[in-house]
Amino acid sequence: MPIATVNPANGETLKTFDELDAGQIEQRLAAAHAAFRGYRTTAFSERARLLVGAAELLDREQDEIARTMTVEMGKPLAAARAEAAKCAKAMRWYARNAEGLLADEHPAQAEVADSGASRARVHYRPLGVVLAVMPWNFPLWQVVRFAAPALMAGNAGLLKHASNVPQTALYLGDLFRRAGFPDAVFQTLLVSSRAVEGILRDPRVAAATLTGSEPAGRAVAAVAGDEVKKTVLELGGSDPFVVMPSADVARAAEVAVTARVQNNGQSCIAAKRFLVHADVHEEFTRAFTAKMAALTVGDPLSESTDVGPLATEQGRADLEALVEDAVQRGATALCGGQRPDDLPEGLARGWFYEPTVLTGITPQMRIHREEAFGPVATVYRVRDLDEAVELANDTPFGLSSNVWTRDEAEQERFVRDIEAGGVFFNGMTASHPALPFGGVKRSGYGRELSGHGIREFCNVTTVWHAAEPGNGS
Repeated sequence: MPIATVNPANGETLKTFDELDAGQIEQRLAAAHAAFRGYRTTAFSERARLLVGAAELLDREQDEIARTMTVEMGKPLAAARAEAAKCAKAMRWYARNAEGLLADEHPAQAEVADSGASRARVHYRPLGVVLAVMPWNFPLWQVVRFAAPALMAGNAGLLKHASNVPQTALYLGDLFRRAGFPDAVFQTLLVSSRAVEGILRDPRVAAATLTGSEPAGRAVAAVAGDEVKKTVLELGGSDPFVVMPSADVARAAEVAVTARVQNNGQSCIAAKRFLVHADVHEEFTRAFTAKMAALTVGDPLSESTDVGPLATEQGRADLEALVEDAVQRGATALCGGQRPDDLPEGLARGWFYEPTVLTGITPQMRIHREEAFGPVATVYRVRDLDEAVELANDTPFGLSSNVWTRDEAEQERFVRDIEAGGVFFNGMTASHPALPFGGVKRSGYGRELSGHGIREFCNVTTVWHAAEPGNGS
């Protein structure tokens, strides 16, 4: 795949970029390793000052970078602005909290004495240069939720971004440089996926983090495993959105639309499977379908657009194939199910797809097991809580989940039994810097954000001092 900005709203190639050659990659690796050796000794206060500076730049340049993201991958402009604001918020959160999150831990003195020590502590040290392989769907946020904690912990970062968002990738490298971070502490590498293995095998790279597809995660994990290097993986998701009889059904249907079509439906944590109790199935489905059908599909640079194009032509083709397979096997499209035919001439060449609601899903359909990465929802009728839990878990993924119920006993059952990294009650899944984010099963492993995320790329070091002879310890 060429490294290029191709506007998904009209298919026009706007700018292309040359890939780094082997010599240039070597220069970047050497510079990153050297930069880490100095940067790791900086004080938390200095790192925080630099990260707040990056947040201030991002706030000032919000409109500019939002437009870049929209042109590169098609997210509605308002969503792009919100993404930039969220990144600045996360930077400030880690600037405030990182020192406390990585403070030394002191075991109870009785346990210390029992180990034969006069004193002992747990100390967190940065691992080194971390390679981040990032996707196009949240081209700022996915990077910042790695970079903010990693840089505050004292690591250096190398960003291999998706090939269709090169301008956003270059902006990120430039942002940290202009904020005052030492040269080469955070660098963008314009390379193809073919270069990832060699970079990850380099001994100067200590670890890797990847957000993306399951095949990409497998490939990076295999190389890292062979090299015995730490990885964090955040992969696909097919999150359930469960609606039980005690729910506020009207509110659930309203939130369900946003939960499904956020980022044009191209979000790992978007709700994709709607599991609705028989008692409220008709009411929910009617309201949900009407709201999905009423969404405005069009130019993502327009403030009135709800759903823009899919980011890539192949992505739309993959989504179409899932829907066609389901319909051919007996599913019903209550709305959508095709490319819009009423777009202006310029947009008609873009990679748009109508918001779609499918019912009558069976296990024989591909969409029952595969992630639909676009504005397509599947609605199931469930008899009771047991079937809701069973169906929620009937997926190879386990990223997050949404459950609508006011019944506390039901809530506890879902917390106990849903196989996912998060359970969000009476609202939609969202990431926040204070809350750990990640999944289980084929959605990956490890956690981003919160204290859990900042410690992923730290050397958890035991510091132990022997008791002096005769001191009674």
